[in-house]
Order: sequence, then structure tokens, then C-alpha cells
Amino acid sequence: MPIYEFRCNACQQKASFFVRTVSDPLSPTCPACGSDNLERCISGFAYHKSAQTVYEESGEPTMFPKNPDYYKDPRNIGRHTEKRLKELGVDMDSEEYRDTFAGVKETIAAAREGELPKTLKDQL
Repeated sequence: MPIYEFRCNACQQKASFFVRTVSDPLSPTCPACGSDNLERCISGFAYHKSAQTVYEESGEPTMFPKNPDYYKDPRNIGRHTEKRLKELGVDMDSEEYRDTFAGVKETIAAAREGELPKTLKDQL
């Protein structure tokens, strides 16, 4: 069920027309002026990024020193937390830390999905 977009050559208005199937005949007329002199336009489309692309484009906080909102994005909080723990030599999946970091892993996973972590006050 495609939607086609046309621009009227008479009044330059853009209009969208819904068609049940691609093979259905289409004789569009401008809803603004009634002209049948329309030209088909290229429609806009969505582009979805992978999690890896979002991560790569987001980058390190040092890449955006003038962006005070970097840590307002919970995904950045989760990524930075994981990175710092790895730098400190903490393997959250090891048996030594598994129980200790169970809640932390859940919080990081939620942050990576875009959920803001609870404040420390809320956790106490």
C-alpha cells in the first residue's frame, strides 16, 4: 500500500496519494487548485542506525568538550561506565564480581537502552 507524493506544476503545492496496490491506476489531481498537471516527487524515507553506529557517532566525552549535555543521554552514561570499569580491570562477568555487580549490570543495560538511571538518593 504505497503513498505517492506529487507536486502540482500549476500552484506548486505538494500532495500525497494513497494507493491500495502498486498496479492500481493513479490519476491524481491537485487538492488545492484541481489541476491534473502533477509531477511525481521522490518521497522522504527513514534511515535506522545500528547500535554500533550510534555508539561510534556518539564517541568519547573528550570528543565533545563543549557539550554539557553529553551525560544527559543515558546511553553515554552506560557506555562510559562500562569503559571505566574495564580500564580499572573490573570484569563484571567474573565469579569474583558477579554478585557484587549484578545490580550495576542491570542499571548499565537500562542506560544503554535509553532509560535514565535512578539517582543515588532513590537507590538508598
